[in-house]
Amino acid sequence: MEEESCSISKAGAVTACTAMALFYVAVLYAPTLIFRLPPPTSLQVYMIRRFLCAFISTAVSVLVCVLILPIRKMDFSLLLTAYGIRADHIWQAVVFPLSLTSLMYLGSMALKSLLLVDSWGEHMNHGEGSLLDSAIFFWTRFLDWVILTVSNVLAWRNYVVAPLTEELVFRACMIPVLLSGGFKPTTVIFLCPILFSLAHLSHFMEYYDKQNNNLTKTVMVVGLQLCYTVVFGSYASFLFVRTGHLLAPLVAHVFCNFMGLPVLFSRRRGVVSLAFVVGMVGFLWLLFPMTSPHLFNEKTNNCRCWHGHCSWN
Repeated sequence: MEEESCSISKAGAVTACTAMALFYVAVLYAPTLIFRLPPPTSLQVYMIRRFLCAFISTAVSVLVCVLILPIRKMDFSLLLTAYGIRADHIWQAVVFPLSLTSLMYLGSMALKSLLLVDSWGEHMNHGEGSLLDSAIFFWTRFLDWVILTVSNVLAWRNYVVAPLTEELVFRACMIPVLLSGGFKPTTVIFLCPILFSLAHLSHFMEYYDKQNNNLTKTVMVVGLQLCYTVVFGSYASFLFVRTGHLLAPLVAHVFCNFMGLPVLFSRRRGVVSLAFVVGMVGFLWLLFPMTSPHLFNEKTNNCRCWHGHCSWN
């Protein structure tokens, strides 16, 4: 792999990443503040406008990284590898991170399963058909939920646009730049989430309005979100650095957005707390084995992954 070692200074790498984070947020408000476009007529129009802005800022960040990453020859495949965009080891990059992440939500899934069983039991107790009829009923409700989700613009934001653009900017772009600046992988894992969490401060006024202009409640809500984004950002950065595959943090991001905050306990359902504890123990136990670089890269002396992902232990 042809590259110039640490051709970017640490200060330059941090400055570039900070600029990308600020630009990602600023562009979202460009239609109103800069171009003075009229207010959107509906939520759908508003979200589509933000989607376009997010993709534009992401494209700019990707192009900027092309210019500053220390790659002598503009090898397209090498650039894609730097961003973690790869065609190899796809199923590993999806299955292993998804399985690992689901362990953190074992309590949540236990609670959802218990609620589903209770709902099924009530449906049967009311004599609403046979077991087959109940299965058809719940399957129909599931299909209705899928159709409703696919047609919901907020679902597209939470499960497609936000995960894709944020992972491209805050992982695929920033991590190679920071590594090129001479930062160690362990430092990068904890540095990227700071920028990732600060970008979410843009939601402050939105939460302020939702909390009826209550500053104390808003600060608590935003503070909780910042803590959560720092934790998740560290985990997503860890997945990217360990695997060298963008799909790894991407599927984890989509899954976490779908599940929300993990359920730690539930009244009168001790099994939920037990499931959460078991899941967290399993997560910590399998964190390094299930993200071993050898699972996501060919065992070869000619390591082609960016900054030696496949040789990092």
